[in-house]
Amino acid sequence: MARWLKKGRDATQIAEDDAKVRAIVEATLADIEKRGDEAVRELSIKFDGWDRTDYRLTDKEIRECISELPARAIDDIKFAQEQVRNFAEQQKAALRDIEVETLPGVILGHKNIPVNSVGCYVPGGKYPMVASAHMSVVTAKVAGVPRIITCAPPYQGKPAAAIVAAQHLAGADVIYSLGGIQAVGAMALGTQTIEPVDMLVGPGNAFVAEAKRQLYGRVGIDLFAGPTETLVIADESVDAEMCATDLLGQAEHGPTSPAVLLTTSEKLARETMAEVERLLSILPTGEIARKAWQDYGEVIICEDDDEMVVEANRLAFEHVQVMTKDPDFFLNKLTNYGALFLGPRTNVAYGDKVIGTNHTLPTKKAARYTGGLWVGKFLKTCTYQKVLTDEASAMVGEYCSRLCMLEGFVGHAEQANIRVRRYGGRNIPYGTAAE
Repeated sequence: MARWLKKGRDATQIAEDDAKVRAIVEATLADIEKRGDEAVRELSIKFDGWDRTDYRLTDKEIRECISELPARAIDDIKFAQEQVRNFAEQQKAALRDIEVETLPGVILGHKNIPVNSVGCYVPGGKYPMVASAHMSVVTAKVAGVPRIITCAPPYQGKPAAAIVAAQHLAGADVIYSLGGIQAVGAMALGTQTIEPVDMLVGPGNAFVAEAKRQLYGRVGIDLFAGPTETLVIADESVDAEMCATDLLGQAEHGPTSPAVLLTTSEKLARETMAEVERLLSILPTGEIARKAWQDYGEVIICEDDDEMVVEANRLAFEHVQVMTKDPDFFLNKLTNYGALFLGPRTNVAYGDKVIGTNHTLPTKKAARYTGGLWVGKFLKTCTYQKVLTDEASAMVGEYCSRLCMLEGFVGHAEQANIRVRRYGGRNIPYGTAAE
């Protein structure tokens, strides 16, 4: 049976925090819907100290942001975007429109249609999350979305130059320097100056994730992508420094980011806990990472690999780093995860920044029922049907008539009956089933 060397905060405390976030978000979205630009501006001033009459960046401002970056940074952004684009194009190639004749004269099909407009949120309050622009905008472009707008908060009192460059190079049509609930709410609900979108995508903090949850239905969303989660599955084939580095590399995202070690080795577990403390003393982002580790870090010891699979599937974490003698065992057995990172040569940072898989992934156990953002999230698979012959319409109509009457839907049955009468020459009394 699995046992814990370290546990995080009690679930009841976390639930209380979540309830407070829900209340704040609900009131804020209602205010944005009621007052539009005025509310958005007040919120931007309050939370970001950022005041503009128009939060849309001009072409001149975009060029100035790009000019601030060294050529190496631009080349690196382009390299990362090319990897994301390549993988998204391969994913799209795996999707196809279909049209098949399922019965003589009966044609069924589906088309993959891009949504018409998408709002991409790029986090950037604490760190300028450049990579989130690649993941959302590039992927939406590959899917064929006609209108893509982006929002990212200001960084140190001005638009984050690297984020703006990434948004522009990725192909965003309109770029706003706006963060938090006010950004997500403005894109979804619309204001006097911001035209609403059909879909919201992108990760964010607890407030952004909750805003997306509350807006779901008014608009589509990619998934519930809240604070980063990382799970390291390891055995004695790796060392404590590697495990601790991979835990803290994600814990630095924010004070509510869970980082969990799952292992069959108590020796590795204890050594990793000691190594975490050593690294926290020298990590420049150690203050944030320490809070996350203290409140949300866990260390779990299991009897064997099979028990680690059970625990990993129960946790259903966003990122799962597997460093064991046989990583493919977990590739074949795990079912609940956002993304897998197999073997010590890869890691979550590769996926986050550059390797090409998408880093917008499910959190808070959403991995039980969805994968991460990919090109297919921007596509609606819409079906159609054609009946080409009188005989086919009459034949299908007879079955349909009887099934509708079985359910008591007389009007439905008449939709079938009128076609049986006209195309099949049958005399079916009104309001009865075809015999």
